[in-house]
Amino acid sequence: MLLKNFGDHIRSLRESRGLSQEKFALKAGIDRTYYASVDNGKRNISRINLGKISCGFGLSLSELLDGVTNG
Repeated sequence: MLLKNFGDHIRSLRESRGLSQEKFALKAGIDRTYYASVDNGKRNISRINLGKISCGFGLSLSELLDGVTNG
């Protein structure tokens, strides 16, 4: 459930900025297919890529994770 909640959260952030998965992945410096699987809640994310995603949004890790529920 946590992976899906995180995926829903970052998808909402990405869409609110008007970015496609491809454009965001390029901005964050990660592979598009990897990002798509995270965005869809299907992949466990590493700390390194979590940092890249937070930087891509211009957020701290705590800001990025704010609002993501575990259950």
